[in-house]
Amino acid sequence: MGCSSSKVCLYGPCAGKRREEGNKQHKELSQELLNLQGELETRRQTCDKLDREREELEKNYQGVIQKLSEEHQTELRELEERLQQLFTAEQERLQQVLNDDLGKLQTQWQEQVEDINSKHETHKLGLITSHTKKLESLTEDYEQSLAELTRSYELEKHSLEETFNQTQSQLQEQISKLNEENNSLKEKVKAKEQVTKTHVQQDQKISPQSLYLEQELESLKAVLEIRNEKIHEQEKKLMKMEKLMEKHVELDEKFNLVSQENEDLKARMDRHVALSRQLSTEQAVLQQSLHKESKVNKRLSMENEELLWKLHNGDVLSPKKTSPNSPTISFQPSRNSVSPSSSHATSPR
Repeated sequence: MGCSSSKVCLYGPCAGKRREEGNKQHKELSQELLNLQGELETRRQTCDKLDREREELEKNYQGVIQKLSEEHQTELRELEERLQQLFTAEQERLQQVLNDDLGKLQTQWQEQVEDINSKHETHKLGLITSHTKKLESLTEDYEQSLAELTRSYELEKHSLEETFNQTQSQLQEQISKLNEENNSLKEKVKAKEQVTKTHVQQDQKISPQSLYLEQELESLKAVLEIRNEKIHEQEKKLMKMEKLMEKHVELDEKFNLVSQENEDLKARMDRHVALSRQLSTEQAVLQQSLHKESKVNKRLSMENEELLWKLHNGDVLSPKKTSPNSPTISFQPSRNSVSPSSSHATSPR
């Protein structure tokens, strides 16, 4: 007989059995609920205890952090002061080194300048001596050339004077002869005219002899005119010679004046050439000295800039640059100090 197929079994022994099982399960569940409530209460108490311990640890941790922070700030200030002192000392040392180097460089530069000036003076004296010798040689050559020109000029002048004197004497003799002949012809003409007038007065009729006399008179007049013209030409030549002689004298004076001016100009030219050479030499030497001095100044400026750069950006760092690199304080020991308490708090579990 199966109970599952009978409706009467719903209220029979099967139902009682089920009721018992249900009551049993209810008791078990109630007990388990009580156990869970007890455990929950225990855990709640444990959590409260852990919260109190956590709050206490947080307070202790904040105190430790505050203390460590104050110690860290104190150490930072001390470190900054030490770094500032080191930086100041190193800066003073580098400044002293810089001043010493600058003094040495300045002394070296001064010695180089004095050496250059000494070499320049020596070279200048050598150039002056050489130029003086060359100038003396040129002066001797010039004086010899001038003496030769003067001798040739004097010889030519003497020759021209002799030629002029001879020509003048010849012309004077010719003029004297022509004047004598002219005077003689004039007397003859006058005599002929007197004779002619006498014949004309005696006889108004023209005779062949009178015609001949008139013709001869005319020819004498023509000859006289020719002689007069020659005399006039000789006088013109003599005047020209005198003018030439005057011009020759003037040219001689001008030649002497030009020679003197030439000597003055030569001396001035020599002085100018000497001064130009001296100035050119001094300019070249000064340009070299200036170029060397510019190089030295440029090198000194570069070394100064390098030293200043080393002073500001060298191995010695400023406190502002060193403070970020100061040792940081680790708080791991605090965490380690907390861990035993937490482990001790979790141990009741």
